[in-house]
Amino acid sequence: MSFLSIEPIRLLLYLAGIGAFVGANAAYLVLAERKIAGRIQRRPGPNEAGYGGWMQPFADVLKLFVKQIMVPPGADALLYRLAPLMVMAPPLICLVTVPYGETLVARNINVGLLLVFSLGSVNVMALMLGGWASRNKYAVISAARVVSQNVAYEIPMLLVVITLLMITGTMDLNEIVRQQAGGFWHWNILFLKANLLMPVTFVIFFICMLAELNRAPFDMAEAESELVAGAFTEYGGMGFGVFFMAEYSNIVVGCSLATVLFFGGWQSPVPIALLSGPLWGPLWFLLKLYALVFTVMWIRWTFPRTQFYGLLNLSWKILIPISLFTLLLTSVQLKVF
Repeated sequence: MSFLSIEPIRLLLYLAGIGAFVGANAAYLVLAERKIAGRIQRRPGPNEAGYGGWMQPFADVLKLFVKQIMVPPGADALLYRLAPLMVMAPPLICLVTVPYGETLVARNINVGLLLVFSLGSVNVMALMLGGWASRNKYAVISAARVVSQNVAYEIPMLLVVITLLMITGTMDLNEIVRQQAGGFWHWNILFLKANLLMPVTFVIFFICMLAELNRAPFDMAEAESELVAGAFTEYGGMGFGVFFMAEYSNIVVGCSLATVLFFGGWQSPVPIALLSGPLWGPLWFLLKLYALVFTVMWIRWTFPRTQFYGLLNLSWKILIPISLFTLLLTSVQLKVF
């Protein structure tokens, strides 16, 4: 038996790899976003620390580490310290079941999709607890907004995912990817099994993903122009840094899930033997993943933040009816054909 095939050792290596992957993404996606923001706003991004600013993440982490972590007077000290840990745990666990290649998955769970959505609620609870435990009026208002926003946008997101599951017939993320083999025309974002609304389904999923991730134009959890720093107002040092690490880790999880569900995961866009195989799979996955991550950043620096009531109206009055219609149409189609 190979040393690396021993299950506990294999899992420990995967967990170490996931931790390194999350840390590298959290550090350099912040730098990438600041560079993209500079390009879009026609100004230079960070360019002093290292060549082209590539050492900026290390400078930021060092600055956060030397800052003292203080509990505000009157705050619930236990929940105040627990919230950053709670917000960081879900993305780390979710990445365990995401297949980055045909065999590159820490634990292939046959209900992996259910696990990802179940843990998504923990992130909302952590933001709510962080704001409430701070005993700051701006943080409490932001916590209430976070709960309202996530309740509103989880409904259409789950409806479009149920629509997809009715067609694929599985919650196994690896199996969903396998069903999209054979070229990009078999990907779920296209007219899957003659369902003409699959592109609309992806658009709804992507909008809901932005809202669930609290990304602009739906970043009501932060809303620095209205609520100082939202739920993070009283956090400083690495407590503040962990919240931002979790934000970018959740972006990676959300875009990874979108890649699996709609863009063929690790499947090659063209069925050519030279562009397929175990070595190409992770490369295709990462290319699709970071294309979606770039789109998320592009949207943030292109669209202004929406008003809170407009945010809720978009979900309850537009996205939920359309997703219900998509679900109904898919049900009829599967019954008839």
